[in-house]
Amino acid sequence: MAQSLIRIIGIDPGLRRMGWGVVESLGSSLRFVAAGTITSDGKADLASRLCQLHDGLSEVVHAWQPHEASVEITFVNKDAGATLKLGQARGIAMLVPARAGLPVAEYAPNAVKKAVIGVGHGDKKQIQMMLRVLMPKARYDSDDAADALAIAICHANNRVGDAARKALMRAI
Repeated sequence: MAQSLIRIIGIDPGLRRMGWGVVESLGSSLRFVAAGTITSDGKADLASRLCQLHDGLSEVVHAWQPHEASVEITFVNKDAGATLKLGQARGIAMLVPARAGLPVAEYAPNAVKKAVIGVGHGDKKQIQMMLRVLMPKARYDSDDAADALAIAICHANNRVGDAARKALMRAI
């Protein structure tokens, strides 16, 4: 059975900055496609900022036509208000690709780090160093866009693992 090229968008949700990164996966090979950051106006009201994120991400999904999406799971911090606002931005990050008909996978930050740097704990500099190794042609304009590429890579790695498990189960 021939493998097919899958375009994956990774999304790093945030209310101020929402990173996105698109990769193409064919089997275990990955290719950088695009990455960027969607920003909202910090002086605008919450509803307007969510609209800005929605519209920006909708444009990205329309322009790059991914087949699947992956979003980082929000962690809970001590500031309940900030966590709630981040959760609302994360809702946009999940809604936009879902409305476009894409399956949306969710990954914990530690799973993303493990997929990219090999361990579940690491900092942004380690992730960016490994991005340069894994995809030397990758270009991104922020830490958020780099994180989004890492989320897309995590999903690509999990897809390959899932496909191998399914093929093994069919063979048994």
